[in-house]
Amino acid sequence: MPENFQFAYPYIAFLAPLPILVYWLLPAIRNRSSALIYPYFNQTAKVSKQKPKKSSHIKKRSWFAWIAMYLIWLLLLLALASPELVGKPVKKIKTTRNFLILADLSFSMANNDWFIDNKRVTRWQAVKDIMQDFIIKRKSDRMGLVFFASNAYIQSPFTTDLKTVQTMLDEADVGMAGQMTNIGKAIVKGMDMFERDTIKSKVILLLTDGVDSGMDILPLDAANMAKKDSTIIYTIGIGDPGSNSSDLDERTLTEISDMTGGKYFRAKDAKDLESIYKLLDEIEPIEYEEESFTPKTLLYYYPLGTALLLGFTLVLVNNILLIFKRLR
Repeated sequence: MPENFQFAYPYIAFLAPLPILVYWLLPAIRNRSSALIYPYFNQTAKVSKQKPKKSSHIKKRSWFAWIAMYLIWLLLLLALASPELVGKPVKKIKTTRNFLILADLSFSMANNDWFIDNKRVTRWQAVKDIMQDFIIKRKSDRMGLVFFASNAYIQSPFTTDLKTVQTMLDEADVGMAGQMTNIGKAIVKGMDMFERDTIKSKVILLLTDGVDSGMDILPLDAANMAKKDSTIIYTIGIGDPGSNSSDLDERTLTEISDMTGGKYFRAKDAKDLESIYKLLDEIEPIEYEEESFTPKTLLYYYPLGTALLLGFTLVLVNNILLIFKRLR
């Protein structure tokens, strides 16, 4: 990321000529020295041919000392101006919704009639591979996973740790939740998860390749519960309903999505499923906070450290010169 150099307080530069103004406008400091006055002082001085010194004098500094002290002043001002490297503003991702994936793990998902990179794979393997990319892009969502078949089980509670959700998805396999397809029970399990959370925006993505076989609660009754709780359900039908190996109930899935304000998608193959995920990213986009974070690297300690080092050096040189004068 390219960074720009700037000063946080550039108006500090107006203090640069302050030492010069003080030198011109204020009187010099006179150092007083003790004096002994006795009778015939002037006659004694005339006889000894020594010129009396004044009782006060102005201490003179070398040009090197003046330059060094002014340079220290400029370095201190430079540190006060707070030089910094400023990067481009980075938008802060805002967690705006709970996004729950209900994935069918019934035995029919083990049919190996799908292809990825010209290799025959099971429907579930294709769903997992493509869903991995979909999950990691949902940076503004708290993702959750529920797997269902005869029963529904929470695989991952709502979390912003999308890597963990990916891992939990990868560890799942067909048959973990039973043999049949209980869509109604899966939706109810998802509603239980939403009730325990405070985020108002709730979205369910339901993936299945079969027809509901549950007896506890009908899918449309469960969808009506979701509607009352302002939960949107997007449904994806896996497989081709015209083939002999599919018993996909598109009518029920369409009614579920229409009832809750969602949309039904049909995925005949892996390519269709990948396109559906991209479309879902557009329908439920990532949201950002209005405030943005601007990365800054502070550099004030460089001129401050140089000023301190130069000051110590100046004091050391003056002390050495004073010692040499006394030794003469």
